[in-house]
Amino acid sequence: MKVTQEKLPKSQIGLSIEIAPETTKQTYEQVVNNLSRTVNIPGFRKGKVPRSILLQRLGTARVKAAAVEELIQDGIKKALDQEKIPAIGQPELRSTFDELITSYEPGKTLTFSAAVDVEPEIKLGTYTGLEVKAEEVKYDATRVDTVIDGERQQMGTLIPIEGRPAQIGDTAVVDFKGVVPAEAGSDGEDEPIPGGEAEDFQVELQEDRFIPGFVTGIVGMNPGETKEISAQFPDPYASEELAGKPARFTVTLKEIKEKELPELNDDFAKEISDFETLAELRASLEERYQKEASDKTKSNQHEALLKELVKHVEIDLPETMIQQEVDAMLTQTAMRLQQQGMDVRKLFTPEIMPKLRENSRGEASDRIVRSLSLREIGNRESLKVTNEEVNARVSELMKEYKDQDIDEDKLRSYIENEMLTEKILDWLVEHSTVELVPEGSLKAEEQEALEEVLESSQSEESSETTVDVIDVQSETVEE
Repeated sequence: MKVTQEKLPKSQIGLSIEIAPETTKQTYEQVVNNLSRTVNIPGFRKGKVPRSILLQRLGTARVKAAAVEELIQDGIKKALDQEKIPAIGQPELRSTFDELITSYEPGKTLTFSAAVDVEPEIKLGTYTGLEVKAEEVKYDATRVDTVIDGERQQMGTLIPIEGRPAQIGDTAVVDFKGVVPAEAGSDGEDEPIPGGEAEDFQVELQEDRFIPGFVTGIVGMNPGETKEISAQFPDPYASEELAGKPARFTVTLKEIKEKELPELNDDFAKEISDFETLAELRASLEERYQKEASDKTKSNQHEALLKELVKHVEIDLPETMIQQEVDAMLTQTAMRLQQQGMDVRKLFTPEIMPKLRENSRGEASDRIVRSLSLREIGNRESLKVTNEEVNARVSELMKEYKDQDIDEDKLRSYIENEMLTEKILDWLVEHSTVELVPEGSLKAEEQEALEEVLESSQSEESSETTVDVIDVQSETVEE
């Protein structure tokens, strides 16, 4: 069998496949014999239908179509084996099937064209000495105090307070009734607020609780006091009918409670954690948040290098790889949504799926380019992870999730890929110049750049509009 190869765009190889005359004749005869054994024709037993009758009843075109289909399938398979082409995905027939049927004659050469996707060629330019900026996430020591204080607040006990007015930080027990006041000067009546009435209602006197004005109005009241408080519904608001509207509440303060917090000591640490002492608890939290900050900084470095790296690589991606990655992305999304209790079938409908797939192509392509680029660097620099490293991590995770049904082989494959990726990225960091800048500064730069582009675009549009107006005016004057 004669096969001619041709390099095509999108990482495809075109194949011109020439089937020898003896093969085209042999295949045709096999098809006819198979049909004679399987086709039911009234008046004849299976396998006993005369050849002429069979061809007359089925039609020559149908028989030739069956033969051509078999020749194409078998021809492509043999061509790939013969040429040792590592195809991915399904082959694509480039010749017109109907034309092949018309031109096909058993005992004569049959030539057709096909294409197959293959692994793309990776043209990697500079990947060492890259210069990038990355945001540094610094450890915030106050987070430890915030967490511990939050636990204290949860364990606090409310104690009734007398002899003073309500203040920020208290818990007030109130009766209230709210209305939307009628417009000034109108004959309308105040409208009761739906759900805006309660008795023995406990409200924490924090400025971000309830609607603006309500809490601040209670501050300074004494138990037994009744007061009208003006407030304002925010806009937007959960209830669109109330969004942005004024409100007036008649509030009776019945009781003030103050939260008594537990002492910060070892007993407190034992109560809220597995640690024996407060010092151990604080040390553990400090270590966690230090590592978190370090990991985020490292992630920012990796992301910055990847963004720069893809500028130095050329990869003509095959459609098969893109579609496979789109499938993986949508599957991950569906699983995540399902875990959140959503009905995926209502979200991923046949009508919306084409749009979802199209919208996912860009991210899918970016993922593939990044992955292939890192793999190429790993191969060039002989970067690998050892079985010992992988086994240690797998064992750790299997113990952590021992109560869950986990496929250990799939986990091992995932961990190996993840560890190798991280090793390659760490290698890139070592062989590049990464300037660490304050957190948020790059986002600010990106925002400024975007605003400049938008302003420039608007300015150009404005200029074009002005020119058009001038042209129209000048034409009018000339008339």
